[in-house]
Amino acid sequence: MKSTLHILSILALSLGMAVHSLAQAPAAPAAPAAPAQQPDQISRLAEMIGLSEAQVKQIRAILAEIEPEIEELQIKAQAVQTELVELAGPDFDETAIRAKAGELGNLEGQMTAASIILQSKIDAVFTVEQREQLEEMQRQQQQMQQQMQQMQMQQQMQQMQQMQQQQSGAAPAPAE
Repeated sequence: MKSTLHILSILALSLGMAVHSLAQAPAAPAAPAAPAQQPDQISRLAEMIGLSEAQVKQIRAILAEIEPEIEELQIKAQAVQTELVELAGPDFDETAIRAKAGELGNLEGQMTAASIILQSKIDAVFTVEQREQLEEMQRQQQQMQQQMQQMQMQQQMQQMQQMQQQQSGAAPAPAE
């Protein structure tokens, strides 16, 4: 169930990632969720795990229900983040900063709850077999990510070795 939520977050994370980035990006303009992208994501998901038309309609209805709440919270969080930035400076008011930070934390908590509720409602639409397919896809994706990370580490090590060789080759030989 937990890993299914992670995969669902790939679908719903167009919302969740936007929530997180908007809450942390003080100067970013409010980014409305892109309704045109969600049907594409839902269609891809439908193809990947064989969703029925009824399931697709249910998922779209769930998104339509919860998405406006998340968008409203994102806008509020961005406004509070902007206010927090404005409170910073040499003549700061610690009490006001802490109050705004608490307000931002509350909004982030509400966005997190809404995102998890969204993911859970979507998860409830899937059959056991579809959840298993999603979990297998997640395992494969994690393996690919691990392989990519290993390759990147190897490349970095090779680059460091090359730099060391260049530095040692360019250094003058010690005098005898």
